[in-house]
Amino acid sequence: MFEAAELGHKLSKREYERQLPELRARLVQVQFALKQAKIPVIIIISGVDGAGKGDVVHRLNEWLDPRGVDIHAFWHETGEVRERPSYWHFWQALPPRGRIGLLFGSWYTEPVTQRVYGRIKEPELDAALQRIAWFEEMLAHDGALIIKLWFHLSKKALHERLSKLEKKPETHWRVLPTDWAHHKLYDKFIRVSERALRGTDSGHAPWRLVESTDERHRDFTAARLILEAIQNRLAHSAKQKVTPSRPAPKISITANGDRTILDRVDLNQSLTRDEYEEKLDKYQARLNRLAWAAYEIKIGSVIVFEGWDAAGKGSCIRRVTAAIDPRLFRVIPIAAPTDEERAHHYLWRFWRHVQPDGRVAIFDRSWYGRVLVERVESFARPEEWRRAFHEINDFEEQLVEHGTVISKFWIHISKDEQLRRFKEREAVPFKRHKITPEDWRNRQKWDAYKAATNDMVAHTSTEFAPWTLVSGEDKKFARIQILKTLCAHLEEAL
Repeated sequence: MFEAAELGHKLSKREYERQLPELRARLVQVQFALKQAKIPVIIIISGVDGAGKGDVVHRLNEWLDPRGVDIHAFWHETGEVRERPSYWHFWQALPPRGRIGLLFGSWYTEPVTQRVYGRIKEPELDAALQRIAWFEEMLAHDGALIIKLWFHLSKKALHERLSKLEKKPETHWRVLPTDWAHHKLYDKFIRVSERALRGTDSGHAPWRLVESTDERHRDFTAARLILEAIQNRLAHSAKQKVTPSRPAPKISITANGDRTILDRVDLNQSLTRDEYEEKLDKYQARLNRLAWAAYEIKIGSVIVFEGWDAAGKGSCIRRVTAAIDPRLFRVIPIAAPTDEERAHHYLWRFWRHVQPDGRVAIFDRSWYGRVLVERVESFARPEEWRRAFHEINDFEEQLVEHGTVISKFWIHISKDEQLRRFKEREAVPFKRHKITPEDWRNRQKWDAYKAATNDMVAHTSTEFAPWTLVSGEDKKFARIQILKTLCAHLEEAL
């Protein structure tokens, strides 16, 4: 496939200087239009080492308004990166809506390099490419424009360029020892790269080859491809705004009439005060030991608390944190997204809270808001919350593959018990802050939330991150069930 980028294209200096002013003006114009349309643009700069990718990044930053461009180079893996799943640092680099992200290196670099050096085999490369394809599809569905540029040089042209740079004192420093090492592996590098490009070339994220023998042709072609891609996307977005969308039918996998998975939870389970205090001491002590043991061998934990309003999530979290050294955990309360968070994919704000290895992240509500409140309240379109089941499963699978233990709890209570607790909160002065008009509004949509919860559990209770349905009618029983489950999960991991 790379023969198309070895045709000897050149652009004369005269022609380059004649066309450049108009090209730069149009680039800035579409960049301003992107900001107005709130479209995030991800530009991946990849290709043969020595093809001038760094020069292209400098040139694009010069031609675009740099105030709207974020440049990220992925070349050195820090300890902060190694202590989290591999995609964590890519999520940090994703541009918000209306900005351009220039990625010098990307999620392609590591799998291709690892395969070239024989550190992974073909099936592992294929699995990595499948994850990349899914990741890009997910970003595209969320509205991102992905422009992937591959800068190519033939083996002969690469040798000539490296030799020329090395001979001149003023450019000798630009040739790194790895450049010649990669040149020796050129044929293998090209075979693996072709496999990667073919496996991830798609309608929503196509690869574009840029011949890089002539620098003026290289830079001008890259800018022109970016301009055309952005113009096409802006035109498509404008067309979509005037085309009414057909409402999608509702979906639910609830079966057997109105019965749901939640109806199987035995709400009659309870503990006496003496039983509770005995078990509380026992499981808190055990959880403390297990949390330190997990920290020592860098096993992290993610604990998710979901459930009905007034189900007791806060009191359960307090019993968990009381058992763990404060240096090891962080509680992340999730409320309505901020403007910064709304400018990104909804999972972005959860990826940024992923803790280093050995730490415990406790989420008071979570990414499941996408398939619960956002679904019921119509904050997310049907196609968005349907996609979220797969997106969430992939997110959690990446955490587990990295070695993180995931514990997910839905605390279930009856509708009558919720009403009793609401009234109690209104009557007790120090509890009034816990009850809001929104709680009463949510209660009116009990059946809708129940159906959404059923679908959530059915679609996202996986073998690597199963849901635990907690009987919360008796708060004492719920707290012990949660502590006991957390201990069991950590013991299994250890």
